[in-house]
Amino acid sequence: MWLEFLNTFFYVFHTAFILFNLTGWIFPAWRKWHLITMSLTAFSWFILGIWYGWGYCLCTDWHWQVREKLGYSDISDSYIHFLLIKLTGINFDEHVVETGTLIIFLLVFMISLFLYVKEKK
Repeated sequence: MWLEFLNTFFYVFHTAFILFNLTGWIFPAWRKWHLITMSLTAFSWFILGIWYGWGYCLCTDWHWQVREKLGYSDISDSYIHFLLIKLTGINFDEHVVETGTLIIFLLVFMISLFLYVKEKK
């Protein structure tokens, strides 16, 4: 029961975190927090990724550990790829999904930085 709770928690928390990373820059009151979550994501992907593999995500790692203990074998190398399969039933090319994820992340991070610096001036 605890593992099922954690599985649901990670679905909700991780997906909400991703959605906030995509849209948090839109709302001026959230921009500081958005820049923090984007920085945490960048740290995980690019700094922790040095040791654990490019694009490493602590949330994904923990969620996969829970799902493995529950006996699921539908784990992907990319959480976005995994979500797209779960939401649409379509198994998109994983490389395309990862490349798209990186491009969108970098664009949103640049927008977030620009808006945050602009507001501070």
